[in-house]
Amino acid sequence: MSTTDPSEPNAPRPEAVGWRAGGLVFATSGAVLTLEIIAGRLMAPYVGVSIETFTGIIGTVLAGIAVGAAIGGWLADRHDPRLLIGPLLVIGGGLCWLSLPIVRVLGPEVGKGPVAIVMLTACSFLAPVTVVSAVSPMVAKLRLERLEDTGTVVGGLSAAGTAGALAATFLTGFVLVAALPSRPVVWLVGASLIVMGVVLAWRLGRRRPTTIEVAVVALVGVGSALVAPVCDFETAYFCVRIEADPQRPSGRSLYLDDLRHAYVDLDDPTVLESRYVRLFADVVADAADGPLTALHIGGGGFTFPRYVTAVRPASEHVVLEIDDELPRIARAELGLTDSDGLDIRIGDARLAIDDLPGDRFDLVVGDAFASPAVPWHLTTSEFVADIDRVLRPDGLYVMNVIDGGDDRFARAEIATLMEHFTHVAVIRPPDQARSAAIGAANIVLVASDRALTEADIDPADGTWIDGTEVERYVGDAQVLTDDFAPVDQLIAR
Repeated sequence: MSTTDPSEPNAPRPEAVGWRAGGLVFATSGAVLTLEIIAGRLMAPYVGVSIETFTGIIGTVLAGIAVGAAIGGWLADRHDPRLLIGPLLVIGGGLCWLSLPIVRVLGPEVGKGPVAIVMLTACSFLAPVTVVSAVSPMVAKLRLERLEDTGTVVGGLSAAGTAGALAATFLTGFVLVAALPSRPVVWLVGASLIVMGVVLAWRLGRRRPTTIEVAVVALVGVGSALVAPVCDFETAYFCVRIEADPQRPSGRSLYLDDLRHAYVDLDDPTVLESRYVRLFADVVADAADGPLTALHIGGGGFTFPRYVTAVRPASEHVVLEIDDELPRIARAELGLTDSDGLDIRIGDARLAIDDLPGDRFDLVVGDAFASPAVPWHLTTSEFVADIDRVLRPDGLYVMNVIDGGDDRFARAEIATLMEHFTHVAVIRPPDQARSAAIGAANIVLVASDRALTEADIDPADGTWIDGTEVERYVGDAQVLTDDFAPVDQLIAR
C-alpha cells in the first residue's frame, strides 16, 4: 500500500498492492456499517426502536463518515499515511470498545425523542466512526502514484468500500444479530481493527506498540467487558428483561427494549395488572358465552390468551409472533404452557395472516408493538381488510394503541377501521393514565360488523365512546394505507 519502485527485486507487484489497499478499505467500511446496525440494538433499551431511531443513527453515522474522510484526506496531505493508518485503526478499535460503557452510562439519562437519539449516538459512536473513516483517504493517497491512474484508483477503492459496507450489512443483519448478542459483536469489531492496526503499524511504519499503548487498549477492553448487560435475553428483535413484582411474589413484568409489554401472574392468569388488558377483558366479557376462537397479533407475555382460556375453558388461540425466542422465554420465565388450544405461529403477522382461512375467528386482538408504536404495516387499510376477512360476521376486533397529545395516530387508525367495519368504539384513557412526560397512554379500539354493546368499564380504566361521539373524535383524520402510514410521526412525543 506504499509507493514502491517496481524495479526493486522484493517490491510487491502493483496488483498485489491494489488488492491489499482494497481489502483494507473493504474491512474498515464494513466495520463502520456493522457499528451502525449494532448501535440500534445497543440503544433500543433506552430510546426504543422507531423510524426516528434509525434516522438519528444513520444521520449521525453519515456525519462521522464525512468528517472522518475530510480529516483523513487533510492529514494524508501533510503527513506520511504509512505512519498514521496503523495507529488510527488501533484507536478506532479502542473507541469501539469504549462505546459499550458510554451507552450503558448515558442511555438512562438522555431521555426520549429525536434529540436524545442523536445525542446518544454521537456520544457513543461518532468518534469510532470518524476515526475509522479517516483511513480510506489515506489509503487512496498511498495508491495514487500517477495522475493518469486517479480514476481507476479512486473508483476501485470506492467500490471496495461499498462492497465492504454491503457485506457487513448482510452479514450483521441476517447472521450476527441472530447468532450473537450485540456486545460480543462490538468486541469482535474492535479487536479486528486493533489487530489490523498493530500489523499495519509494523508493516508500513516499522513501529511496534509501546507498553503504555498496550496498557491503555487493554484497560479499555477490560472496562467494556465488565459493563453489565442491560438485557436478560437478547433476541433477533428485542432486548428482553424480566422483572419480579416486589408487591406480588408471583408477578412478572416483561420489558422489550424500552417498553413494558406484559405483566403475568405465574399463579393466577386472571390477575390483569395492565389497564389496557383489563379493558380487553371487559370488551370480551360481552361476547357470546362459551369458548372463543381468537387470533392474537403479537404474543409478548401471552397474558391475554392465558386469561381467556382461564375464564372460557376450551377456547382456541392462534398467536402470530415475529420473534421465535419470545415463546421460549415465556415458557421458561412467564409460566406459559403448551396446550392443544394454543397455536403459536412464528412470522410477521402481515404475511402470516394470509395463511389463515376466512370467517374463522370470534375475536382478533391487536397488540403488536415496536417500542411505543404499532408497526406501521399492521395499521393500514390493507391489513384491516385481512382482519375483517378472518373474522366471523359477528366477530370483534380489539386493538391496543399508544398515543398522546391530540391522539393523531389513534384518530387515523379509527378512520381506517371505519373503512371496513360498520361499528367502531373507543375506550379513551383517564387523564391520570397519561404519561406526565409526553401525555401518552394506551387507547383501546373496538370494531365489529355487529352492533356493539357498551362494555362495563371501571371509570378509573377509561371511558367508552361510540356512534356520533367517535365521529366527532375522529374529525378529518386521514385513513392509513400502505402508501402512507406515518405512524411514528403521528404519535405525539
